[in-house]
Amino acid sequence: MPNIAVFMEQRDGDLKKVAWQMLSEARRLADQSGGEVWALYLGPDAAGAATEAARFGADKIFTSDDAVFGTYDSELWGTALANFCRAQSPDLLLVGSTAMGKDVAPKAAAKLGCACISDAVALTWDSGWTVRRPVFAGKCFCDVSPATDLAIVGIRPNAFVMEEKAGAGAAESFSPGLDGVESKAKVVEITASGGGDRPELTEADIVVSGGRGIKGPENYELIEKLADALGAATGASRAIVDAGWVEYSLQVGQTGKTVGPNLYVACGISGAIQHLAGMSSSKCIVAINKDANAPIFKVADYGIVGDIFEVVPPLTDEVGKLRG
Repeated sequence: MPNIAVFMEQRDGDLKKVAWQMLSEARRLADQSGGEVWALYLGPDAAGAATEAARFGADKIFTSDDAVFGTYDSELWGTALANFCRAQSPDLLLVGSTAMGKDVAPKAAAKLGCACISDAVALTWDSGWTVRRPVFAGKCFCDVSPATDLAIVGIRPNAFVMEEKAGAGAAESFSPGLDGVESKAKVVEITASGGGDRPELTEADIVVSGGRGIKGPENYELIEKLADALGAATGASRAIVDAGWVEYSLQVGQTGKTVGPNLYVACGISGAIQHLAGMSSSKCIVAINKDANAPIFKVADYGIVGDIFEVVPPLTDEVGKLRG
């Protein structure tokens, strides 16, 4: 009967959506196996986080509102996660495969000497854990069984469905054990990338991306207008990022961000393997490209062969009408 802990990642007090998705999946697995679900929250407004975690199935919520958790520091946060695991002995610790998660999970695993599996998209329990993760740029999936009593697993955002199912929600304060621990680096400034009111790229339900087919930076507004009409995040191929047309934070692909939205709209993107590695796990892919032989159509659920300058504006207008 394994117990599953979920790290509830927050930035400036705002919890990442992947935290609720992991909590929902942990609740489903625990109901099958008979174990418990524990949430771990480090940061301000611990009481509010505990209430929300109970709604999504947490049996226990361990919190620490220590002032050091106001700003992310990998050494301190990694130590806190490791100390939590030593104290509570969960069988599995789930961490979102976000920028923070990919940094802190291996650090905590190194301190504990346990398995660390990244970018997972599925979990199963049958007298032991099996973790599924994509390999070879998303062309195949690999099933991994950790050989240690505890495993830390990074979960790709949007891999699981967020679903409310109340748990016992017993709140407990947690001592992170940071007395005498000094970070070897100091965070002096955090600069957030632009994006306005649009959803965060890796957690968005809908993503609209543009590629070299937009022909110039001045035409990226085609992508932005369609995204705003859909309530979506905006993305980009490596080609237009390298050309300096848009900022790097929007890049989707092997050397950019990995996304898995319910809907991915690729506008003027040919579909190089490096780009497909970052978005092939999307639930539904719509491709718009004037080249009928573009590789993107091999993975697309729906394809429109046409010039994006003729297709995207009327599509944006129709979406706007449908959404009022």
